Amino acid sequence: MDYSIESLSLDQLETDCIIVGVYKNQQLSPSAEVVDDKAHQLIHNLIERGDIKGKNSETLLISVVPDSCIQRVLLVGLGDKEKFNLKLYRKALLAAVKAIKNTQIKSVCCTLAEIELEGCDYQWRCRQIIEIFDDALYQFIETKSITPPPIVLSKLQITVAEKNKTQAKAGLTQGLAIANAVSLTKHLADLPGNICTPTFLAEQATKMADKFSSMGIEVLDEADLDSLKMNSFLAVSRGSYQPAKLICLNYQGGSSHSKPIIFVGKGLTFDAGGISLKSGAGMDEMKYDMCGGAAVIGVLQAAAQMKLPLNIIGLIPASENMPDANANKPGDILTSMSGKTIEVLNTDAEGRLILCDTLTYAEKFNPEIVIDLATLTGACLVALGRIPSGLLGNDDELCDEIIAASKTACDSVWRLPLWEEYQDQLKSNFADMANIGGRDAGTITAACFLSRFAEDFRWAHLDIAGTAWRTGVNKGATGRPVPLLCQYLINRVNA
Repeated sequence: MDYSIESLSLDQLETDCIIVGVYKNQQLSPSAEVVDDKAHQLIHNLIERGDIKGKNSETLLISVVPDSCIQRVLLVGLGDKEKFNLKLYRKALLAAVKAIKNTQIKSVCCTLAEIELEGCDYQWRCRQIIEIFDDALYQFIETKSITPPPIVLSKLQITVAEKNKTQAKAGLTQGLAIANAVSLTKHLADLPGNICTPTFLAEQATKMADKFSSMGIEVLDEADLDSLKMNSFLAVSRGSYQPAKLICLNYQGGSSHSKPIIFVGKGLTFDAGGISLKSGAGMDEMKYDMCGGAAVIGVLQAAAQMKLPLNIIGLIPASENMPDANANKPGDILTSMSGKTIEVLNTDAEGRLILCDTLTYAEKFNPEIVIDLATLTGACLVALGRIPSGLLGNDDELCDEIIAASKTACDSVWRLPLWEEYQDQLKSNFADMANIGGRDAGTITAACFLSRFAEDFRWAHLDIAGTAWRTGVNKGATGRPVPLLCQYLINRVNA
């Protein structure tokens, strides 16, 4: 897809289709007014006839435009002007791309960057256009021999006035970087477990890192993990023929004296549950248990593409969790890299076992902050559904910064408590802690477990079990929380 910013007047544009907005009170956007004047009040006549009422996400494609070099006009409903907000803006954009993605339209001119939103400049609006179009046009065809018809749309121009072009181009840069990162994350996550193994994931991370002079990578194998005494991590991989990997990406965009921001992403390329075997229904979706790791690769790529002046490290513990005869068993006692012992009461609570050693490993980098992201608990899906990711952490300022970024990125989070009282649920008669805390507050007790390995740095945990992929007929990865974390980094730069 070719994205560009244009400042030509509408009568100079040559395009297969122009996208303009209509409010619910039948008020037209500025560009819609211009198009309507040149088309002899065609849009007003259609509104008067009742063909479009301006409800948010309502669309009407006009296929014949008299006396114009514009071949088609797509009217997009914006809703009530007084109630228009960030989410409704994105919803209208999504409706627009859905209306044209399966047509024969090759090039589109989008004027919706002109739609005013409180607190959102041209940079933000242009970025959203690119993110939403790119996300909606994503297709996974790698493992299909019979591929769906290709999407014809290949060019998107975003029109802005000359005075707003600098902001718009900044939005283009950010939008392309974030869209590319989301696409990479989705692609890695959508690959099946027999292709996307821990070794494959490490290879893809290496290919990404090799594109940027500012990026380094080190991949630790099982011998390295053993020498580091990462026994908790290795216990998970014991049941798999696929060797575990710890992928360490290192982006150096800031001063050599600046402490790094560390992202830790759970990389379970397939999770059968181990000896505590999952039920068969929906087990195929456990290829998505590496979405946290895929997102970290995506975020590091976006940071490098945007050339952010920050130091960022991505740590991805990658493994499978399988029920082999050598797999760890309920009742086993593990000694983690930190020296703390863990009683395994359920082998399907394996994500925290690979993350805890990785959090301990993160200490060697003397981080400013650490954020881990993981498809960690089904309990988070039960508690919050598929709209927000769960957020927990040991630092209020850090959590507030993540919440602020989530609002700007429209990539929602909801903070859950991490109170000391919940720690009691992890008590064990035989080890320092158990790896599960019972049925109650499963998302919180999982974070409580991780918090014991994050006591020496500012830390936040994102549980993305409900948001990293869609199920049902629209099954597929979402790429979240890449937009959230990219916005967090952008905010850090701006601050």
